[in-house]
Amino acid sequence: MNKQQQPRHNARLVSTDPDLIAAELEQVGAQQPGQKIMWNKSVFLPVRLDRLSCVAANVLKQEMLARGGDCAVHRDCATLEREDSSILLIGTRNQYDDLTGKLREQGFGLPEIATQLTNLLADIDAPLRPEQVGPYTLPIGQRTLVMGVINVTPDSFSGDGLGSDLEAAVAQGRQMHAEGADILDIGGQSTRPGSEPISIEEEMSRVLPVIERLTRTDGVQLPISIDTNRAVVAKAALKSGAHIVNDISGLHDDPEIAEVAAKHDALLVLMHIQGTPRTMQDNPYYDDLLGEVIEYLRDSIDRALLAGVNKKRIWVDPGIGFGKTFDHNLELLRRLREIRSLGCPVLVGTSRKAFISRILAPLKGGEITPHKERVVGTGATVAVSIANGADIVRVHDVAHAVEVARVADAIIRVQHHEP
Repeated sequence: MNKQQQPRHNARLVSTDPDLIAAELEQVGAQQPGQKIMWNKSVFLPVRLDRLSCVAANVLKQEMLARGGDCAVHRDCATLEREDSSILLIGTRNQYDDLTGKLREQGFGLPEIATQLTNLLADIDAPLRPEQVGPYTLPIGQRTLVMGVINVTPDSFSGDGLGSDLEAAVAQGRQMHAEGADILDIGGQSTRPGSEPISIEEEMSRVLPVIERLTRTDGVQLPISIDTNRAVVAKAALKSGAHIVNDISGLHDDPEIAEVAAKHDALLVLMHIQGTPRTMQDNPYYDDLLGEVIEYLRDSIDRALLAGVNKKRIWVDPGIGFGKTFDHNLELLRRLREIRSLGCPVLVGTSRKAFISRILAPLKGGEITPHKERVVGTGATVAVSIANGADIVRVHDVAHAVEVARVADAIIRVQHHEP
């Protein structure tokens, strides 16, 4: 065979996406046992741990290096000139499995670290399954779900507040159902920046008639979510036919919401917020944005579990726009997959929010874009959210979001699974 006839081997990189690695292993023709072995060797997972003693950090570094992985610690840990350190571990699943076994034999708090690593890997690997909500089955994990927003408030930030117009709320619910919504989220209290809380009686007078009408046989055949941070309102809404409780405080305002959700076997959405709606945009600040959001949400999950909520019934929401600056919002959207490591479906609400207007302002002569003219910008955030791990999107413009979600799902949700 002369030089011109020699075959080209076509060297190329392969995506680090686990689903695509599985597809490549299948296409190469690796045997099933070999696929599993290669899978566990090929997926590198960077894992950060905080507030370790420098002694523990140094031991972890040596143990990880011994297994072919790596570990970054604070530069002053080697000389023990500081008491504690955050660390960044980098390794494969095989290396982590071997590491955790060794850590259980050590001191310095390392057995607890082993448990945390084991739980983290289990959460990452846990597949999402369709969830039964009352008489409805939500195909969570199979495609992105669209939650339609119905604001029965006179002062919604998004310009769509319906006030006390019951018929308008019911009509909007029916329209969203026709447009392809999977869930309707009913809110009776504005959470716009600077808003003041209303009385419990006022909130219930707004939401309960809408829930009762929408859940009647001649209403809308969709699961209903109640957007509230009050256990009394959540309990009344669930008794009126709601199936989901969406708490913007992540159980930090009223922890009894968890007990209400557990008693009614309701799905529970736990959101991160810094401050309250009245104060949340007063110079929000984070030392470690993702770390603090995840720690807050993990605490919310722990509170729910202690109250008897099944973890399969918990969704988490990073709280775009709730105590976040423009840059915070963009960083959270870029790094949504890290929030997925909590082991719960991720809900994202970007619809019509102010950061979209700020992005678009240069195209509009510097003008602030009206809420209802942020539909295309919202669509871009929905697509990016899905690409980065969102499972549910909460929107005002359902028809547009459904189209974006279907196209994004077709591209992103590759139907391959771990060998």
